[in-house]
Amino acid sequence: MPEHSDLQPFATHAVDNQPPELLPLNLFDSDPVLQRHLVAQGGDWGAEHLARYGALAGGELAEQSTLANRNKPELHTHDRFGHRIDEVRFHPAYHRLMSAAMEHEIHAFAWNRRDREGAQVVRAALAFLHNQADAGTSCPLTMTAAAVPALMAEPRVAETWLPRITSRHYDPSFQPAAHKRGCTIGMGMTEKQGGSDVRANRTRAIRQGDGSYRLVGHKWFFSAPMCDAFLVLAQADEGLTCFLLPRWCADGSRNAIRIQRLKDKLGDHSNASSEVEFENAYAERVGDEGRGVATILQMVALTRLDCMLGSAGLMRMALVQAMHHARHRSTFGKRLIEQPLMRSVLADLALESEAATALFLRIARAVDAAERDPAGHVMESALARVGTAIGKFWVCKRTPAMVNEAQECLGGAGYVEESMLPRLFRQSPLNSIWEGSGNVQCLDVLRALARQPDCRDALLAEIGAAKGEHTALDQLHDKLERALSDTIDQAAARHHVEQMTLGLQASLLLRHAGGGVGAAFCDARLGPGRGLVFGSANIDWPASLVDNALLA
Repeated sequence: MPEHSDLQPFATHAVDNQPPELLPLNLFDSDPVLQRHLVAQGGDWGAEHLARYGALAGGELAEQSTLANRNKPELHTHDRFGHRIDEVRFHPAYHRLMSAAMEHEIHAFAWNRRDREGAQVVRAALAFLHNQADAGTSCPLTMTAAAVPALMAEPRVAETWLPRITSRHYDPSFQPAAHKRGCTIGMGMTEKQGGSDVRANRTRAIRQGDGSYRLVGHKWFFSAPMCDAFLVLAQADEGLTCFLLPRWCADGSRNAIRIQRLKDKLGDHSNASSEVEFENAYAERVGDEGRGVATILQMVALTRLDCMLGSAGLMRMALVQAMHHARHRSTFGKRLIEQPLMRSVLADLALESEAATALFLRIARAVDAAERDPAGHVMESALARVGTAIGKFWVCKRTPAMVNEAQECLGGAGYVEESMLPRLFRQSPLNSIWEGSGNVQCLDVLRALARQPDCRDALLAEIGAAKGEHTALDQLHDKLERALSDTIDQAAARHHVEQMTLGLQASLLLRHAGGGVGAAFCDARLGPGRGLVFGSANIDWPASLVDNALLA
């Protein structure tokens, strides 16, 4: 036996065959798909702004998001003396995320450039980048941006609040809005007994002698309760009405918004969602009494667009993680990205991500045109009306399956919390539920088609813009034209909305993607070789889908 002094140190293993750190990464400069479709939809003038934020989102903000999601918000209902305070407190990382986002105008870019064509396209791209860094803070940012059209229904309220919510300053202090340099807006529509059926709401609004109202009731989901004011629905004398509910009353006292608890959610951990009760809470009417649904739907249309782009952001980050891993990890003598079966999966994931990106930017362009000149852009207004519901239904539905497939590309490493993918996966179902579940979106599409014939024409025109480019798209267009000439049965709504979305995506990719990507989409999603899981389509995948997806 050797002497103890003769033993040599022995390393149990060497660390190799592991990918390097991905971040920091400029999320805009590394994304040729976003750049390409941004040009197609008239938003390339915002490239410099997007590149600046892309560097921030893929660097410091990604790190702050990890901290904000590990350290959840906390509810403090009372101070140490027993006074009711109803405050939600956050980790400093949350405030840094919000401050950076508002400084770069993710909540206000389009409203501060109302006369600039494509402003909503650039704003959507900014929000897409932020969602890749942190989806939770996107909730108050989205609602603040989306509140503008609803507030404009009441000029007196708009005059006071629009400067506050389009400010580039983030002020987390809990004090009256008049004393702050910038404010955020939340919302509360859902009640226990009604869910998506907001006409079943029971919260009462009692008109006061000075024209204000007092609200008595509850909200089962009250989003972002740290905000400075909220758009809510309540029953007034003339029916369901929209109200602006500030955290502070006009006399400077705390409003009677009683936060009962924070929701213990599957994901979205950096953001707070709550249940509340109103004990004669002070509110101001927005829009006419009895027109609450019509008023707040102006907000919902924009939040649904952000559900779509938010899910597209999760798709993109999941794809980036999978691509990076496959480029640097070797198995069975080759890098993963060189293995034929893995290339098929990666190509399909890249195809899904590009289709989602192309769609949300096109709908953002329609929203942009509709806001600037609805009378002069009737077809764009119609496409915005039906396209937000169509896109929200499909893109948000596809996201959990795609994120899970990206996890699988990393194997066990994609299932542990040290990677970003578990957080992306927990987040992935949210947007299909928020602002109306899949069935609600499909019913809304049917309602739009029945009430606004221009929606049918706009939809068919957009799909038909690529007719002649691929047989499968031509056949789908003709099939939809026949189906939309009659009333669609409610039980078949999901099938038809799915086909509408695939038609829109196919048309956009055939016209704008290049490199055979549009034809591959038609083959993989519409043709006889299509598959049911990612990577199973029996087609020839363009090399560009994998090789050009990530410039890093």
